[in-house]
Amino acid sequence: MINKILSNVESFIQAHGMLDKDRPVLIGLSGGADSTALLDILCSLDYKCIAVHCNFKLRGDESIRDYEFSRMTAQNYGVEFHSVEFDTVDYAQSNGISIEMACRDLRYIWFDALIDDLKAQAIAVAHHKDDSVETLFLNLTRGTGITGLTGIRAVNGRVVRPMLNLTREEIELYLKKKRVEFIIDSSNKQDIYKRNKIRLNILPQLKQLNPSVTESITRTIANLQETEKIYRESIDNAKCKTLLKEDDQTKINIKELLNYISPQTLLFEILKDFNISGDLQKEIFDSLTGISGKQFFTNEYRILKDREYLIITDNDSDNCLINSVLIEKDVEELSYPVKLSLKIFDSIKGFSIPRDKNVACFDADKIIWPLVLRSYKIGDSFIPLGMNNYKKVSDFFSDNKVSIIDKEKALVLESDDKIIWLIGYRNDNRFRISDKTQRVLMISIQD
Repeated sequence: MINKILSNVESFIQAHGMLDKDRPVLIGLSGGADSTALLDILCSLDYKCIAVHCNFKLRGDESIRDYEFSRMTAQNYGVEFHSVEFDTVDYAQSNGISIEMACRDLRYIWFDALIDDLKAQAIAVAHHKDDSVETLFLNLTRGTGITGLTGIRAVNGRVVRPMLNLTREEIELYLKKKRVEFIIDSSNKQDIYKRNKIRLNILPQLKQLNPSVTESITRTIANLQETEKIYRESIDNAKCKTLLKEDDQTKINIKELLNYISPQTLLFEILKDFNISGDLQKEIFDSLTGISGKQFFTNEYRILKDREYLIITDNDSDNCLINSVLIEKDVEELSYPVKLSLKIFDSIKGFSIPRDKNVACFDADKIIWPLVLRSYKIGDSFIPLGMNNYKKVSDFFSDNKVSIIDKEKALVLESDDKIIWLIGYRNDNRFRISDKTQRVLMISIQD
């Protein structure tokens, strides 16, 4: 039985390309049955192990006992040992998360740093089949997509799970046969945590219906993992057709989205990348067929429904109005709030006006200095190049289907209280180059 388990784990490691025997691997060691079995199995298979232990300071004397047991266990196996203490309660309260989530965050942040410090190939953790089944049910209680139904991954970045093909029962039997000592975490018998409720209350009920429920659900998870590959390919293809990246914006083509076989699912997958989920996702989806201008906010992002696009930008203070910036005649470059290059040509001979919206040319002798650079504001008007009459900037934006977000970022350049350039869009006809022009002022936006 012992050899069978060792062979199963070795085959599982090789099948998933988890580890090699030339570089060290960290072993997350708590002192409990699962992690102690993991250390024993990998040492028996001749992997170069380093034991690492987290003390979350949640169980008083038991936490000290766990540390001492883990340290002695590592010593007995002749492997290097590292440990860390966390103020878990303070971290959870500061970040507004559960104790369970705080433990997870803290240990994986430390594991990641330790992998680099010790030049290890990965961190091996002791999850098994039962843990994967519990994760499926845990995700179901929260609400999830297909990914949440695929259990725990055998490999996730630099985290590997060599025992994911073993059940809890097999692990405990292995320890018994080898007479390996381990300690019992008293909190595992308390159903105050969600995972423990599933482990202690729900799964035993299901086993009354089907004694092999763990194996049955594990097979379902494997099937869903294969199904997810097809699903993921379809979603990725749909994202390519639907998403447009422009500078600091992500634009979702609403028409393409709504033409997808399951638009709400596609939107779920897109917004999930921005940590947007739950009720807010539904509100955003319901807005797609409504009027333009509807906005949604999270701590990180601003989501705007604007004509044919759903636009996602960072929700920060950088979008505030720009105070007036004076540009004197001798200034050749401006770095804020936009990078501009200014150059005066004293002769128009041989001069050719660039065909570029980021470059504007003016009759230099019509310019009164200093120029004023400022944010666009409601009520602004100018005479767009090629026209003879005033036009409100807001109407110009509407005619050219400029998004609300881009309107808010719009800048104008003034001379003697007259707009000479709606920067990046159109310069004013009153300051155009004509056959009477002697000198040219060329202003260009720099990358």
